[in-house]
Amino acid sequence: MSKNSLMATSGAVLAALLASACTKAPEPPKVEAPPVAAARAPITVEDVNAAQQGWCDALISIAKAHAEGGDYKAIATAVLSNVYNYDAGMVLFNPTLTFGAQNFRLDKEGAAAYFIGGNPKFPNDSGFALKPWVNCSYTNAGNNAGVLIEGETAMTMGNVTLIDNKGAQTTVDKFFAFKRGADGKLKIIVHKSALPFAPT
Repeated sequence: MSKNSLMATSGAVLAALLASACTKAPEPPKVEAPPVAAARAPITVEDVNAAQQGWCDALISIAKAHAEGGDYKAIATAVLSNVYNYDAGMVLFNPTLTFGAQNFRLDKEGAAAYFIGGNPKFPNDSGFALKPWVNCSYTNAGNNAGVLIEGETAMTMGNVTLIDNKGAQTTVDKFFAFKRGADGKLKIIVHKSALPFAPT
């Protein structure tokens, strides 16, 4: 090989090596950071009041459907899913007119039996929501002083007043605990109800 050829070959090899050295190394694939959940606004007293009114409205919707011959069972089932936390976890339910072994209800079936009756497992339940209620309202102890908010949960203590289609009024003591559900709405996780104590 001539000297000129050797130099040309060496130059070509050197140029190839330089080009290779200057080529950028491939960049590693980009890893996208997981989306950050948007911070939810803290629960307010107004949110809690709306949830309490929602419970009242739900009870009246069952009573109204029953009085008008509608599908009150389907409405009651929807209420237990939309107003209570049964579909996402346990609910502690101690309704007003229960006693003995069936005083505390720990599942959706027991709650449905209390509201609409007809379940042979709960023979004493005649269906509290099937009474001819036409109005329901709530008051919290101390003009909303009885509302306690802690993070994603809120508790209330006060009264619920029910009026039937003859104007008769029933007032019960009520304790609710709410938890924010996956849909952002407050769901009942504790429901404790009792007739007010009447000293003799």
